[in-house]
Amino acid sequence: MLKKLSIFLFFLLISSPSYAQANALDSGDTAWLLVASLLVLMMTVPGLALFYGGLVKRDNVLTTLMQAVGVCVVVSVVWPVIGYSLAFTEGNSFVGGLDKFLLSGVTSDSMTGTIPESVFITFQMTFAVITIALLFGAVADRIKFTSVLIFTPLWLILVYAPVAHWVWGPGGFIGGVDREGYEGFLGMGEALDFAGGTVVHINSGVAGLVAAIVLGRGMKTRRDPSTSNNLILSVIGTGLLWVGWFGFNAGSALSAGTSAGMAMLVTNAAAGIAALVWMLFEMFDKGKISVQGTLSGIVAGLVAITPAAGFVDFGGSLFIGGASGAICYLAVTHLKNILKYDDALDVFGLHGIGGIVGAVLVGVFANPDIGGAAGALYGNETRIFAQILSVVVTMAYSGVVTLILLMVVKTFFGLRVDPQVEYWGLDLAHHGETISEYTENLPDYYKKETTAKKKRPAKKAAKKKPSKK
Repeated sequence: MLKKLSIFLFFLLISSPSYAQANALDSGDTAWLLVASLLVLMMTVPGLALFYGGLVKRDNVLTTLMQAVGVCVVVSVVWPVIGYSLAFTEGNSFVGGLDKFLLSGVTSDSMTGTIPESVFITFQMTFAVITIALLFGAVADRIKFTSVLIFTPLWLILVYAPVAHWVWGPGGFIGGVDREGYEGFLGMGEALDFAGGTVVHINSGVAGLVAAIVLGRGMKTRRDPSTSNNLILSVIGTGLLWVGWFGFNAGSALSAGTSAGMAMLVTNAAAGIAALVWMLFEMFDKGKISVQGTLSGIVAGLVAITPAAGFVDFGGSLFIGGASGAICYLAVTHLKNILKYDDALDVFGLHGIGGIVGAVLVGVFANPDIGGAAGALYGNETRIFAQILSVVVTMAYSGVVTLILLMVVKTFFGLRVDPQVEYWGLDLAHHGETISEYTENLPDYYKKETTAKKKRPAKKAAKKKPSKK
């Protein structure tokens, strides 16, 4: 009897989580991160592609979809080659090193916490994909497709990877990952960013604003630029974004545990309350609740809760979501008109402003019982200053470096399409394809692209020669 009891206790102890090795593979965590990676990739292709594609003119739909696809293709190669190493290996407080260039040393047995490093690499790659795809929405109707392909790897290496390292990388100066006793940038404390308020949304929002200013305002085209092409596509795209955001935020817990569960709950709550607030503002402001406006409200709430998802409780998520719905509405409908910048698909108004709202308010509502970090409401008044500082630093760096990269690409390759192309639509000029039925009376520039659509004239019957009798 004693022998059987000893064997039972032995197996009980070795199977207990408290006796598990810190970097032992957890199949549950791994399964969840595999699913989360798929969800975040789905956010870009087809989620964001459809959301953006439904909002542009019919003559630019294919180009807009291809911008998302093109970014996904380029980042899928550049991220594992160099982006991951710059973001997530030890270097200095500004950027990582090249220890894992071409994924050197990464094997099937390499681990990040309780998941394979290969899964972590893929998960983080999907974040880079959607960040870059987002910013092109600001100039979706007037940027060259080839310039998108050239700008993408440059921005990934010089902007996205360093900012990701600041927040999530070892030794980063904003988040202070793996820095014991670190007091934060300028001694303000460590800034919180659970799933990408600064890294993804402020970063892409500011870059989109700079791109919109550099390329200039869109010209009058043969279609009303204020008329969306197909809001059905945008509704489908928003639904995919909403579902995918659970992988985005809950997946950032890097485990299938309580943190992921709370992140999922507050993400959904923030999206709902933000959309309701947007609808109320629109009703009082314009007298009607629009489909496009409601979709924008959902996105605003999802954006704002992103940096806070692992740190706030349900009440905090409602306040953050409600604030983002109101502030983003004012930014999209009024601030853009006051400042007169032409952000085609409101990348700055939704992602830049929404990211700022979320990044600042997590410094207020962070609940130590949720994520271990305390905000101003829980006795840590300095937390909000660390959050504001992280926002300012990210905006300044992203804005300046994006401007430099845009000017380099503009000088050597050009950025904006020809006025004739912009007037008639980008699809035929860039891809030789179109879903538009209005191809008649196109200028000579497009003639070779539309010859296949034209019916060849029937051959005239040969006249019979009179027979000689």
